[in-house]
Parts: sequence; structure tokens; C-alpha cells
Amino acid sequence: MDFSFLGRYWRYYLVGAKNTLILAVLAVAGGVLIGTLLAVGRISRRAPLRAAATAYVEFIRGTPVLVQLFVIYYGLQKAGLAFPEWPALGRLLGVSVPDFLAGALTLAINSGAYVCEISRAGIQAVDRGQAEAARSLGLRYGDSLRLVVLPQALRNILPALGNEFVVVIKESSIVSIIGIAELMYKADTIRGITFRPFEPLILAAGVYFLMTFPLSKLLGTIERRLRSDAY
Repeated sequence: MDFSFLGRYWRYYLVGAKNTLILAVLAVAGGVLIGTLLAVGRISRRAPLRAAATAYVEFIRGTPVLVQLFVIYYGLQKAGLAFPEWPALGRLLGVSVPDFLAGALTLAINSGAYVCEISRAGIQAVDRGQAEAARSLGLRYGDSLRLVVLPQALRNILPALGNEFVVVIKESSIVSIIGIAELMYKADTIRGITFRPFEPLILAAGVYFLMTFPLSKLLGTIERRLRSDAY
């Protein structure tokens, strides 16, 4: 195997890793927002909210992320809702801004369904007496959920949210199909330039590992610390 091309094309991996991390951060941030709202809907006393949240989760989890990506990417274009080009941002990222935002939106929508189940499990793990005590003090349902239950649920769901971030970093490679210059796209570009089908992929796998392994170890440390604080 020959990795001599790395001296010339190492910046491709650097740019790809940067864009991958930006995509993952945007996707998880959007997924946490969507998932939290869905989790509240799934435990709501109102049947229409429960039904809508459940339908969203089941549909998103039951369809491939590639199909979701194509539906959002081509659907926005067909509806004339493509995001405007922002030249400065596009030059900074080295990508087409509409494509980048479509990819981030797809990952956020997909992640939101999984974050919903994580958040719902965390909320339901909080002792029911906590909410009842809050209600007895005069707090409304929404206030007791926001001020009492959700802060305690965060301790339960934080490790799982970190794992979701690791998963999104790896799943972000799917957006290379629509031309987003993340890590896998850059690796494919190098393959086309150097006519080496194998070595660029090995290096891409190494970069993914360098991004996810330290994060996994950090999450393990945080989880152990949270467990020790709980006792």
C-alpha cells in the first residue's frame, strides 16, 4: 500500500473532518430540540399530540435515512424552497450552502426521532413523586415538567445523547451522495485524483476513529462521574 499522496492531499481530510463535525453538531442540536418536543408530546395527556409524535417517530425510524435525504433535498428544490446562497459561508465551508443545510436538516430530523425515545425514557425514569410534589406546590403541568422533571432527566439521558453524537458523526457520510464536502466526499475525491481505490478509504476510516474514539472515552468518564454523584 502506498500513502505517499497524503503529503499532498492531507488538507482534504482536514476540511472533510471539519465539515463532518459541523454537520454532526448542527444535526444533534436540531435533533435534541426536535426530540425533546416529541418526547413531551409522547407523554402528553392529549391524545392528538401523542398520536402525532408517535407517528413521526415510527415513520422516521422505519424509513432509510438515504430516502429521507433524497426526499428533503429534491423536495425543497421542487417546491422552490431551496435555501439562498450565502457566498461567504459557502467559501468558508467549501460547500454549496443549500446542499449543506439540506443535509444537516435531514440528519437533524432523523436524529430527532431517536433523541425522542432517549428523552422519553429519561423523563419516565424520574420518580413520579417528583412531579406530584411539584404539582402539590402549585406548579402547573408544564412548569413542573420544565423546572423539576427535565433537569433530573438530563442526568439520565446525557450519556445516551453523547452516544447519539458519535453515531451522527459516522452517519453523516451519507450526505456525500448529494455533494456535501464532508470526510467521505473528500476521500472519494482523492480516490478519483490518485486512482487509488483503497488507501484513501483507510485514511478516512482512521480520521473517523480519531474523531469518535476520544469522544467515546470522554462520554464514558462523564457517565461514571454521573453514576458516582448519584450515590
